[in-house]
Amino acid sequence: MNLELVLILVVLTNLKLLGSSRLGSSIRTVGVQGLLLGLLPLVAGHDLTARVWLLAAGGAVIKGVMFPWMLMRALRDAEVRREVEPFVGMLTSILIGIVALGASFWLGHRLPLPRPAGSLLLVPVALSAILLGLFLIVSRRKAVSQVLGFLVMENGIYVFGVGVVQETSLLVELGVLLDVFVAVFVMGIIIFHISREFDHIDTDRLSMLRDWKP
Repeated sequence: MNLELVLILVVLTNLKLLGSSRLGSSIRTVGVQGLLLGLLPLVAGHDLTARVWLLAAGGAVIKGVMFPWMLMRALRDAEVRREVEPFVGMLTSILIGIVALGASFWLGHRLPLPRPAGSLLLVPVALSAILLGLFLIVSRRKAVSQVLGFLVMENGIYVFGVGVVQETSLLVELGVLLDVFVAVFVMGIIIFHISREFDHIDTDRLSMLRDWKP
């Protein structure tokens, strides 16, 4: 599997997320994307040192296995299956995703880089993942979907860092993965407690608590 194929599959998983209302399917899609990103250090043109193999294995395990497992468990505890009535509909979301992808290609080819990227697709794909992750956060009602948006946005940053910045030390890269792991772990706990206390995980309905008086 080469770098271009990995990047194209990352784009397809992002578009699938935009068009999916089933939360379980969305979590599995993010898991597949995590496994693809685990391959990224191996196909990005780096020397296959122990550092690169450790980064690839750590990324695949954390992003492709642990994150989906934690979110699926939170989903089962919350007893919710679908993203119902998002702020932006699924078809409109896909159209916005395509526009964001085009804008990312336009911007990516004009962005000055410290060193040449391993592929012309790398920077646009990274930018599009960041934009689409942010869009998922603001356009979905369910807390699980917003966590998925956070993961997609972080995946975009990971693509950019692994593909462009070779000088980053292994400790810094693994430290970022650990920070994201802790964030998702905390988010899973929050989703469970929101569901237990309020019988739903619609974050927009929590704003009513501001006006509530005992």
